[in-house]
Amino acid sequence: MLDPKYFRYEICKTEELLKKRGFKLNISLIQSLEKKRKILQVEIQNLRNEKNKLSQEIALSKTLGIDQNITLSKAQKISTELALKQNTFTKIFVKLTRIYNSIPNIPHVTVPIGQNEEHNIEIRRVNYPRTFDFVPQDHTTIGKNLGMMDFENAAKIAGSRFVVLYSKLAKLQRALINFMLDIHTKEHGYQEVYVPHLANHDSLFGTGQLPKFKGDFFNISGNYNYSLIPSAEVPVTNLVRDLIIPEEKLPIKFVSHTPCYRNEAGSYGKDLHGMIRQHQFEKVELVRIEKPAESYLAHEEITLHAEAIMQLLELPYRVVLLCSGDMGFSAAKTYDIEVWLPSQKKYREISSCSNFETFQARRMKTRYHHTQTGKNYLVHTLNGSGLAVGRTLVAILENHQDKFGHIHLPKVLWNYMDGEKIISIS
Repeated sequence: MLDPKYFRYEICKTEELLKKRGFKLNISLIQSLEKKRKILQVEIQNLRNEKNKLSQEIALSKTLGIDQNITLSKAQKISTELALKQNTFTKIFVKLTRIYNSIPNIPHVTVPIGQNEEHNIEIRRVNYPRTFDFVPQDHTTIGKNLGMMDFENAAKIAGSRFVVLYSKLAKLQRALINFMLDIHTKEHGYQEVYVPHLANHDSLFGTGQLPKFKGDFFNISGNYNYSLIPSAEVPVTNLVRDLIIPEEKLPIKFVSHTPCYRNEAGSYGKDLHGMIRQHQFEKVELVRIEKPAESYLAHEEITLHAEAIMQLLELPYRVVLLCSGDMGFSAAKTYDIEVWLPSQKKYREISSCSNFETFQARRMKTRYHHTQTGKNYLVHTLNGSGLAVGRTLVAILENHQDKFGHIHLPKVLWNYMDGEKIISIS
């Protein structure tokens, strides 16, 4: 949520900034509603003052034994008028709140202007793609030939966009999760947290998923106000909701592994084949709570922490700075890490690292107490995938395959796989 001052005092500047995201701000509607709100606010306050004055006159009349009928009649009329104006004010306030809640974050000054992924800027490439002396297979073919990846039974159990992993691929997924958690906790200084896999609507609103992405959730039926989490970002970031954090406690660095559940309502048939885009997937998520002056250094660092996993797994990747039109709703700036998939001959997103500045903090009412000034200020929140586990597994299968369909595991995973170095066809 943006600061209301942007719409009350800087609306034309805000309109121009939001145009960079391809968002059209309805200035005339906002100004009309804000004008009515201000007028009503003054009128309501004047009526309250008049009502209080009449209440004092009535009390004095009682003491002096003076007839109160005329004063009581005036007070009743004012109460009726006050109730009507308060009701109108509430309706206008609700309309304005809905409008403000639907407005995305303003892009940071360093974000390139553009409409879609074609306008993103490549920052760096690491571990250039391997040259194969055979035609590399895609992960579904590899997984099926290994006898360890099963889409048919998954569809029987739940439907499309699910998978069953068996034996060494199931173990590889578990190994990847443990490896990522160990690196982030032992080497990068994050505190591991285990969180609920269900979130209420307040939590989803706090991180910006509601109201815009309501159709992307799997909701719990019955008398429950829960949805399955689309990412650990939601429950982990909401750990600091409604808090005033002492300055010395910052930064806060959390890491959490959770399954994630997404309806993929907006994917329009993309990636129906394989494990790239599923309704249920695993992810290791990094979340940081920072002082505003330090958040952009933290943004670079959280991206490097996600990259460290890629480098240890010996995967070719690139880092891309997203343009204004390709960023998520809540983000002020985002780096995507994209892994090379030989079967597709292109890079695909495996991590997204974003700085939300105060956008989420304002929704969550999360502040920190500044020691020197004695005042409370909104924090900056950040998160990044460290990494998406399913896509990491896919990348390992495709980049580390040989011509026989065997998978040569990166050295850092050998201990996590109980010394196993190669996944072979049984």
